[in-house]
Amino acid sequence: MVILLSPPIAAKYKQSATTLPPLVLKFLFSSSAEQCLLRSSPPCRSSVFYWNDLIKSSISLRDPKNALHLFDEMRSLDWIPDGYTYPYVLKACGDISSLKVGASVHSLALVTGYINSNVFVGNAAVAMYGRCGAIEKARQLFDEMLERGVFDTISWNSIIAVHVQFGEYRRALRMFEHMLSSSRSDVMLRADGVSLVNVLPACASVKSWRRGMEIHGYAIRRCLIEDMFVGNAIVDMYAKCGLMDEAKVVFDLMEEKDVVSWNALVTGYSQIGKFDDALGLFERMREKGIELNVVTWSAVIAGYAQRGLGYEALHVFREMIASRSEPNAVTLVSVLSGCAAVRALVPGKETQCYVTKRLLNLVGNHPGDEMMVINGLIDMYAKCENLKLARAMFDSIKLKDRSVVTWTVMIGGYAQHGEANDALVLFSEMLRGKCNIMPNGFTISCALVACARLGALRQGREIHAFALRNRYDEAMLFVLNCLIDMYAKSGDVNAARAVFDNMTKKNEVSWTSLMTGYGMHGCGEEALQVFDGMRKAGLPADGVTFVVVLYACSHCGMVDKGISYFNNMRKDYGVTPEAEHYACMVDLLGRAGRLNEAMKVIKDMPMKPNPIVWVSLLSGCRLHGNVELGEHAVEQLLKLNFENDGLYTLLSNIYASARRWKDVAKIRVLMKHAGIQKRPGCSWVQGKRGTATFFVGDKSHPMTREIYNLLDDLIYRIKIMGYVPETSFALHDVDDEEKGDLLLEHSEKLALAYGILTTAPGLPIRITKNLRVCGDCHTAITYISRIIEHEIILRDTSRFHHFKNGVCSCKGYW
Repeated sequence: MVILLSPPIAAKYKQSATTLPPLVLKFLFSSSAEQCLLRSSPPCRSSVFYWNDLIKSSISLRDPKNALHLFDEMRSLDWIPDGYTYPYVLKACGDISSLKVGASVHSLALVTGYINSNVFVGNAAVAMYGRCGAIEKARQLFDEMLERGVFDTISWNSIIAVHVQFGEYRRALRMFEHMLSSSRSDVMLRADGVSLVNVLPACASVKSWRRGMEIHGYAIRRCLIEDMFVGNAIVDMYAKCGLMDEAKVVFDLMEEKDVVSWNALVTGYSQIGKFDDALGLFERMREKGIELNVVTWSAVIAGYAQRGLGYEALHVFREMIASRSEPNAVTLVSVLSGCAAVRALVPGKETQCYVTKRLLNLVGNHPGDEMMVINGLIDMYAKCENLKLARAMFDSIKLKDRSVVTWTVMIGGYAQHGEANDALVLFSEMLRGKCNIMPNGFTISCALVACARLGALRQGREIHAFALRNRYDEAMLFVLNCLIDMYAKSGDVNAARAVFDNMTKKNEVSWTSLMTGYGMHGCGEEALQVFDGMRKAGLPADGVTFVVVLYACSHCGMVDKGISYFNNMRKDYGVTPEAEHYACMVDLLGRAGRLNEAMKVIKDMPMKPNPIVWVSLLSGCRLHGNVELGEHAVEQLLKLNFENDGLYTLLSNIYASARRWKDVAKIRVLMKHAGIQKRPGCSWVQGKRGTATFFVGDKSHPMTREIYNLLDDLIYRIKIMGYVPETSFALHDVDDEEKGDLLLEHSEKLALAYGILTTAPGLPIRITKNLRVCGDCHTAITYISRIIEHEIILRDTSRFHHFKNGVCSCKGYW
């Protein structure tokens, strides 16, 4: 038998000659005549060594395909693999994730008896199955090894690594405990450094810091803590469990550190929001001349992005590029997140150009990395409110390649940025389509956000039922919180309360969502009861909580209680009032007509009033007809470059109420010159035949004649009851009779008439308006609720109004 290597193979190894042993070099590069001297018949065991060394060298050179080619050539020349050949070959199969070839090699080793007797071959086969994704095969083989008693520490390390690789962290921890309690010939198996490095990430993933501490103690007792890799794994475990003090102690005690040690600490600080500490370590790494790798840069960029400091994240990214460090998918997603945080559309587009040139559609790129970045691009464009580009990116992905994350970021983009109808259409397409992808908890939550924005109670209920049928255990708390919000914003606060009461686990968001719902519906006492319950449950009140509390007091006329909560925020709860709390106080006092007190609150603010504060004052001026203070508020808003249609509309309303028609005309001229268009009033109502939308003076609906006839009849009847049209809300300088006709055409009245015509007796009529409800419409609907068999639930941009038996829930605080 003569062994002759083909010229391409010999040439390949000649390039790496220094890595091969002398005998192999002699074998490779001798002449054909000299190679003939290495013949043996039959092949001798010592000659197999050369084959093994060649295969091993291929693995070292990261060329698994060539290793498998050598193995095939070896067998074709009738050389018999031994117990040293199979581990290398099985590793090559794992490197290329070839289950079919790996299973064939395993079968050959089984036939030749090596699996049953050689622990090294068995260990390699377990690892191979794990890397090829055949976890059941790996587990079955490991169990057989245990039964035969052919196992060692590496066997356990291999199966534990497989479980960790597939996210079965708790099972990996149980296997580790089983390993320590197993014995073989009365000798306890001892975990080595590799064992600890394998199992500590499992502790980190399930936040099992107690077990992590036990393993840390084991490492100290067995003197494994001196191993830098073990030290790094312990630091990483503590950091991912949020125990940064413990991580820092271990880090400081490590005699030998590498960039991984530093990265674990930098990443840990970044993930828990201690960005100053993360940046401090980052600067120390630079001072010490430690070479920063992609993990270091990514951690710092992600820290800035999560903090909302997008421009700082972009600056670090540019430094990274200048240092010639190659960003990976995680880095690019963090950069895009930073762009989204500050709505930096131009840098976001520049990042897309970089991604297109350096990542997408390149040979060797992992498809998962590409999809992760594309999803980041969709999210960035959506949050920059360029939904056309976001949708173009989404549509460019083939249906079969869209992941649940892809669908979720697009649906979420629509839901959160004003296109809630499109969000629900896309959600329905996802469920009905041929993609065979089930929505996850976050997809469901995005769809519920869309329902909340539209007040689409019927669709919200359907999604609720879907969520109940398909339990989303990991994200169920998030889904339930969104359900509370959806029911509250869709007009059914009792359903929101039912969801809350049936929750087995609640967090701050759960309590705050219910409080907000009660506040929106004018149930101030109930909102404050929820606040008290939250305190009794041991949950801390923060700035957001007090915004909700003050909002509830403002919308329910509980002025004294609101003032008391505001005055005692710092003393009793340790919460320092911010600008938004002062805005709530101005709104509270403004609604109650105490405008001079509201103005005093603004003057006493420790910070400069922001636009929200002045808008709150302007709204109070509109409600109570205070022209002088209203003009002052508008003047201050213009100084802050706050200019939109709502600002001019409020001032125009104030002038119209005071019958200063020339000033109303001036406002219209100003708006025209500034290119600002007033948003037309729009209301939509849910009827038996779906949702109908109406604009001011709308006559496009097929039932227009019936709608206007019914309205004429209703207005005639309530005038007899004492209703007088409030013509100050008709913002035109015409006679009162014509103003009455204009008021008749307001969108909320049209929506109500349609609702009466299409809703079964006894059922509530649910109307949503895109602006504040008109004062005349509010009065008219209050009267109408006395003569129809429906509760009327009207949601405007400020709150909910429940009209029933001639009474509105707002009690005049609208």
